[in-house]
Amino acid sequence: MAETTFIHITDLHVGNPAVPDDHLFSDTSATLARVLEMIDTMDQTPSFIVASGDLTNRGDVDSYRQLKAIMAATDLPVVYAIGNHDTRPGFYEGMLERTSDLDTPYDHDQVIAGTHIITLDTTTPGQIGGSLTPEQFAWLEGRLDSHADLPKLIVAHHAPALGDAPPWDHWRTIEFDQSQQLAALLKGRNVLGILSGHIHHDRFSVWHGIPVIVGMGQHAATDILTTNVLRMVEGASFGIGTIRSSGLTMALVPLPQTRRELNRYDLSLLRQKQEAALTNAAE
Repeated sequence: MAETTFIHITDLHVGNPAVPDDHLFSDTSATLARVLEMIDTMDQTPSFIVASGDLTNRGDVDSYRQLKAIMAATDLPVVYAIGNHDTRPGFYEGMLERTSDLDTPYDHDQVIAGTHIITLDTTTPGQIGGSLTPEQFAWLEGRLDSHADLPKLIVAHHAPALGDAPPWDHWRTIEFDQSQQLAALLKGRNVLGILSGHIHHDRFSVWHGIPVIVGMGQHAATDILTTNVLRMVEGASFGIGTIRSSGLTMALVPLPQTRRELNRYDLSLLRQKQEAALTNAAE
């Protein structure tokens, strides 16, 4: 098996430059353009780019048109997933010029450079956290059975819940019970890894034997040194993946950053409410 190189970007949060957005904390269009320029300088040309969701900040059609214009700078195939900041109708119209079935989950798969890439739409319209429907699990099982001989990458904006019990910060993951169902479905399926975003910090885990790669993204970074405060600081990075017969390697390319604070949100009340709900459910 020949080595295959690819790029992982996430949480692009591109906005429409004509519309002010108080929830956009950095010049994401400029950052994405810079990332594409850096990719273009690589000695070894990647085979594809994975963009694992939150492609735009507001999910409006014009923001996707802005994204599409920026991404025209690369000739590489791009595998898109959508995230909680995205909207299905906005993505379909702005990126794909699609005018029907605008509320359908954007699940799709393709084979590039000998790798079977399966993309799941984990968005729950109107919610922050991720979920998968029974229909999506059935679709996924069918796609896993296809190209059974090929190594697979799973792309999903929300990573699965990693622990052995429902987490208090459930909005950061795919719902716990569905994560457990996903683990059972992926077992023994030659899955090289899961590529995700959403939480705005680089994190590598091994989940039921499967590497779960979460990227920081190109908007802002979560300060993981704090717990009860969601502190967003300046920061961006992208990943370079290498697929070998032995498995998946990920290397990170951080952009220059100061970790200057951009925004903060107190999570202590949310933590208290969730812990109380879990206690009541266990009684």
